[in-house]
Amino acid sequence: MDEREVNSIMKHDTKQIGLRIRTARKQKGMNQTQLAAALGKSLRTIQKYESGEIEVSLAMINELAGVLDTTSTYLTGYDTQEKPLTNMADVMQFLFQLDQIRELGFRIDVKRPPEHDRWECSITFNGKDLSSSENADMCLFLEEFRENREEYAAYGHSASSYQDWKDKTLAYYAAVPLSETETEELTEEERISRRNAFLKEQFRS
Repeated sequence: MDEREVNSIMKHDTKQIGLRIRTARKQKGMNQTQLAAALGKSLRTIQKYESGEIEVSLAMINELAGVLDTTSTYLTGYDTQEKPLTNMADVMQFLFQLDQIRELGFRIDVKRPPEHDRWECSITFNGKDLSSSENADMCLFLEEFRENREEYAAYGHSASSYQDWKDKTLAYYAAVPLSETETEELTEEERISRRNAFLKEQFRS
């Protein structure tokens, strides 16, 4: 994550975040004064956090999570409950769903014998594709994911520190909304017309 994480303001429901802060504080056995002292904030600021009067930056969410022995995703309300992938169809269904996201665009690359020595398939996001507004963030995430994944595999990260990175990453991106593209029903005549136009443009380029 870049410095936007430090400065970003949560776009979640501030009242719900405030309620979760209060719940976590009580579970921790702290009063508002003690929490204010632990964070170096005024009592009034803590009261405003818990009432939802003011928005809480992600940096403060992360700090609150550490002090209250909870997670950033809990405080932001993001459900991290894992949905089991029990078969290959579950994985393929996820890819079908990903293909319907308006803000993301990807291409599928396939290399296989005899044209290539290896059989490799990959999904590629173009971070400079302006028609897909979240591609740049996806590239940033994948770059950081690779680094942390490799570090964890090489025992450079503990399981808890790796999980902490995952939690903060999910809390950050939970504030980014996505929408689905609508499936367009075409008549056979319209489909053929668009197909011809597409092929013509491909041939020209």
